Amino acid sequence: MPSTEAKLLSDFLVAPASLRDFMTLRQFTDIFPKGHRSNPAVKELHRELCTLRERDIDAVRQDIALEVKRSKQLRRDYARERRQVDEANVVGLDPVALRMEQELSGAHGRKPHTLQTVHASIEEACEALEAQIADIEQENRAALLEVEDTISALSDLRKGSFPQTASGEDIGQEVLATLKRLEAVCLEPAG
Repeated sequence: MPSTEAKLLSDFLVAPASLRDFMTLRQFTDIFPKGHRSNPAVKELHRELCTLRERDIDAVRQDIALEVKRSKQLRRDYARERRQVDEANVVGLDPVALRMEQELSGAHGRKPHTLQTVHASIEEACEALEAQIADIEQENRAALLEVEDTISALSDLRKGSFPQTASGEDIGQEVLATLKRLEAVCLEPAG
């Protein structure tokens, strides 16, 4: 079974790569002017292009196989270096103090990320950051609206104009009407 790396590279670089897979001889012939379509050199040119394309595809397949082989060695080298770093003692640091530091930081016993786990961790971190950014933007919009309302109200106060009341009258007229009703109530005899 091919490795994931080999499959990805093959899917991306090779399939569908053959000239015959996406252009038939008839389609190729139709590219040429009508007077040259029956020329036998057109068929030979198509065959030659197909042959060259197949050689290129074979070279790419060989390069993919070499890359997969090289990557296996790189993974082994990386794992060996990782083990050496994990097992190495820090110069001037007591092994007991190093173990305590690892336990306190939570780094001890944690396995290194793999391609699959790091991708999932990055996705989770991105989603969390995007949610935080959305919350902050919402808070900023609400604060901006509140500041704009306050500025508008202060501007109205400075100009001496007040917003319309619920009844639709100017606040000054409403105050006068309320005062007249109060005066009328006060002048009426109790009874």
